[in-house]
Amino acid sequence: MVSLSAISAVAKDEWRYWQRSKLAVSVLIIGLLLTVSSVIVTLVNMHALSHERSSLQNTAEETFVDQPDRHPHRMVHYGHYAFRVPAPLSILDPGVDAYTGNSVFLEGHRQNSAMFAEQKQGTGLTSLGSLSPAFVVQVLAPLLLILIAYSSMSREKESQTLSFILSQGTSIYTLLLGKRLALLSVVALILLPLALAGIFAMVQGESAIIVASFLLAYFMYLSVWALIVLFVSAVFSKNSESFTALAFIWILLCIAMPRIASSTASTVSPSQGKLETDFAVLAELRKLGDGHNANDPAFAKLKASLLEKYEVDSVEELPVNFRGIVASTSEAELTEVLNRFAEQSMQEELSQTHIARNFGWLSPMVAIRALSMINAGTSIETHHRFMREAETLRFNFVQSLNQVHVEQLSYKDDINRNKGEDAWEKAKVSAENWQVIRDFTFETDTASTRLERSTSGFLQLLLWAGVLVVSIRVLGERTS
Repeated sequence: MVSLSAISAVAKDEWRYWQRSKLAVSVLIIGLLLTVSSVIVTLVNMHALSHERSSLQNTAEETFVDQPDRHPHRMVHYGHYAFRVPAPLSILDPGVDAYTGNSVFLEGHRQNSAMFAEQKQGTGLTSLGSLSPAFVVQVLAPLLLILIAYSSMSREKESQTLSFILSQGTSIYTLLLGKRLALLSVVALILLPLALAGIFAMVQGESAIIVASFLLAYFMYLSVWALIVLFVSAVFSKNSESFTALAFIWILLCIAMPRIASSTASTVSPSQGKLETDFAVLAELRKLGDGHNANDPAFAKLKASLLEKYEVDSVEELPVNFRGIVASTSEAELTEVLNRFAEQSMQEELSQTHIARNFGWLSPMVAIRALSMINAGTSIETHHRFMREAETLRFNFVQSLNQVHVEQLSYKDDINRNKGEDAWEKAKVSAENWQVIRDFTFETDTASTRLERSTSGFLQLLLWAGVLVVSIRVLGERTS
């Protein structure tokens, strides 16, 4: 049986070795400073962004409703903004938010993409200088573990002390478990700033189970790297060989594999370029007719049906404004086309994302990157939902204004609005009609939804941990 006291003694001895090693101590201090500083900087930045976007959303709504009497269609083009407030855990992983943008300008007849993305506005140097806690732990922390513990087992072989240790009655399993315990304590130290930030996220309204899932994912990820370091160190008999192999593995898994995953996803599931999509959308929209021209042949059937319904001979005799009905009908048809292309684009992005995430079976870095964004509520799925909700807001407020156009502005005053100042004044409606904007507040995905999406990532990390544990066990049997 393996003695817990013996394992603890091995772990303490490993810590004493690290304390004597200037490199290990320096690396550990640098790692902790990097993690703490990235957490503080990102926390302050996201907290400021949250307040700023909430303020801008309120300002946009107040500015819209405070507009004077106007023609209702002018307000359709005046437009409105929808802002996305950062999720509480975005202080640890901003995810796709930094690239996709955080606000959308809503206006009639078109769907705009999100804008004001930090990475799009920054220069190349500022992009490199933006170290989020997620990036530090995902990419740099494994390298720190390598620098600290690459010689955990190889130095025992190189100094020929392994045989002496085994001859004293310490089994190879006890030695491996003790060194693993020491490495896991380093992992816990690295994750401490993330845990404190997670508590802050809970105060801001984040679910406790999501914070626990987030921290568990990172603990599993760094534990996998601790096992990789221990296994490779046990395979080689020289420190230089162990360090070289681990450096190569880090470059492969943390640098190369995520890029291979992205490139493969783009190749296997190619998406249509923006230019091609815009031309395709324009081609479809031309078939619908011009919503600004009530005499467009595309609305002949609509005109005939209204004349028949109200039993009148001309649009002037209709009890409703025909131009407003054309605008409303055109907007509904146009939105259907735009939504179809938008959904197609989002499904292509989602397909590429799923392909890339499958590389988590080959790289723990890919697995944790997906897990982290999903748990933080900053994944591509959350961005897509934001765009859908923003589009619903856009369509509802445009159609509400079109309804005002139909019911509160006569067709005669509408078509004569450009015949002088008095005619233009008659073509305006009361500013009371601008109360059509509902309060827009975007909520992060529910805890159950995020946990469900996280299942695959956890399974990938579990597989990595299981394979490494079995490999270390087999290696231990051969060594003993």
